[in-house]
Amino acid sequence: MALDPAHLPDEVVSFLTERHLGTLTTLRADGSPHVVAIAFTWDGEAGLARVISFADSRKARNLLTSPGSRAAVCQVDGGRWLTLEGPAELTDDPERVAEAVRRYTERYRPPKERTDRVAIEIRVDRVLGRG
Repeated sequence: MALDPAHLPDEVVSFLTERHLGTLTTLRADGSPHVVAIAFTWDGEAGLARVISFADSRKARNLLTSPGSRAAVCQVDGGRWLTLEGPAELTDDPERVAEAVRRYTERYRPPKERTDRVAIEIRVDRVLGRG
């Protein structure tokens, strides 16, 4: 079922705050999908899904070689699932990375320190889900 990212039902927002892992799909230069397990956060006010990473990761390099490409985050728990899709941007801006780390810490735990930390921000324009 397709949902409006700007008006998600309470049960969907609740699911997005529960402690679950998900997958991130980005596209390689040849157009093939790269899917990796990740932790992510949802910022409903900004309409952003955020993933923290490091600059030399494959997912970060995929976005560097194809700026503005689309990405998808998917979270599954039994029969419940949600996919958040939209254009993705890689950032090393200290304030944006700090916000991504802050949200990650709230949902999961403090991440390991890294000097090459980056954040992936997906401006969600499509939400699909069930449950």
